[in-house]
Amino acid sequence: MTETNPRRWWALGGVTLAVLAVGLDGTVLSVALPTLAKALHASESDLQWFSSGYLLVLAAAMLPLGLLGDRYGRKKVMLGSLALFGAGSAACAYSRTVGEFIAARVVLGIAGAGIIVMALSALTVLFSQEERPKAVGVWAAANFVALPIGPILGGWLLTNYWWGWVFLLNVPVAMVGLTATAILVPGSRAAHPPGLDPTGVVLSVAGLVGVTYGLIEAGERGWGNLGAWLLIAGGLVVIVGFFAWERRVNRRPNGEPLLDLALFHSKAYLWGVVLAAVAILAMFGVLFTLPQYFQGVLGTTAMGSGIRLLPLIGGLLVGALPASVIAKFLGTKLTVALGFAAIGAGLVVGTTTSLSSGTGSVATWMAICGFGLGVAMATTSATALAELSEDQAGVGSAVLQALNKVGGPLGSAVLGSVLASAYVARLDLSRLPATAATAVRQSVFGGDAVAHALRSSTLTQSVHAAFVHGMDTSLSVSSGIAFAGVLLALVFVPRVRLPERNDETPIAEEVTTDAR
Repeated sequence: MTETNPRRWWALGGVTLAVLAVGLDGTVLSVALPTLAKALHASESDLQWFSSGYLLVLAAAMLPLGLLGDRYGRKKVMLGSLALFGAGSAACAYSRTVGEFIAARVVLGIAGAGIIVMALSALTVLFSQEERPKAVGVWAAANFVALPIGPILGGWLLTNYWWGWVFLLNVPVAMVGLTATAILVPGSRAAHPPGLDPTGVVLSVAGLVGVTYGLIEAGERGWGNLGAWLLIAGGLVVIVGFFAWERRVNRRPNGEPLLDLALFHSKAYLWGVVLAAVAILAMFGVLFTLPQYFQGVLGTTAMGSGIRLLPLIGGLLVGALPASVIAKFLGTKLTVALGFAAIGAGLVVGTTTSLSSGTGSVATWMAICGFGLGVAMATTSATALAELSEDQAGVGSAVLQALNKVGGPLGSAVLGSVLASAYVARLDLSRLPATAATAVRQSVFGGDAVAHALRSSTLTQSVHAAFVHGMDTSLSVSSGIAFAGVLLALVFVPRVRLPERNDETPIAEEVTTDAR
């Protein structure tokens, strides 16, 4: 297959469908949690594990599955993961107990990790360096387009049909992705298959589980929770041990490490990976607070919340798809800085949101943030991928994705704590009974329930005003993270321009003859 062969773009469509299937699962679950609590008689702790169990396995499985793809064939791992994802989605739908549902979520976490890593590594195989930013733009859009689609479809299904359909929805998407991948995506694997490195695998899994679970616990129980800090610290110690082990294996004459540490000698790869995670972290303030704002303050349904997120997705598409063109003119350093500056500017406007803000003003600053995220994510990810050889595509992509997935719980813990603290600080609960005051402190939804029970419009107004203040404070912290991304880009990202397209340059997707 040559660079001018359009088949690679059809293959990208198959990969995009696979990524969309994983994205839909996460957003659909958030809509379905209240229904699942009743259908499965799940406690609040059970509901947390429905999400946490999936996130833990998703983060921990990235590197091992990247290794398997490089060693045995990326297409094989992708096809197996898609089939497993469809089966896990069906198992979720037909679960009758909490234990069955959590087990199905664990299966989905393993499958999702394989899909995400192999989809990104496929971009390294399918596209040349100059085309990767555009391809990554499509990939980034698929990652985020599930944000509104999941609640819209999920809300409609939950309103009109059996709750299991919100998970069965993923089955045909996964099957279409599987078929497209089987037909269109070329088989590939490392020309020099890496060793299995069982010690490195165990250390990477244990470290990522510890850090991710600790961050989840900090988000749920607060930063004063000793158990959360012990988990985070223990996970970080294990990760340090993992890098020490990999350094030792890398130095052996015949060593076969899980991770080639020479990758991190490249500033383009290192800072591409880091800044992709920073972009996710900066945007998490929007992704975490806006659904609560739409449903808790404006009173929309989950479906209505999804519809109101569409300007964010529209902005992302406008930014991600032409990011490669921008990078050719400005270079990667200035393009990444531009993306973060747009995110920061949008968030600064977002901090002015009040109870009287109209839908149009909120949609405007969301679109600005989406544009910046599209530019930043497409360029940082493409910069990192440009440094990967075909031998490194699986594990190198896994490192990028693993760091991104840890950014979600980190953002939830940090920005959730900021929002909660600012929200509680603005409340006047002196006249409420202790039980009612505790419920109001929990969340804007708890405050609304108490206000409704007491038929107090004054309390409703106070709760909503306090939440908007908390949201604005959280967005202020997010804007600080975004502007830090501007500085990091200007200081550390190499000053390079993406190469112009050259149809005679062979595409970096030469495959081994036995990889299909």
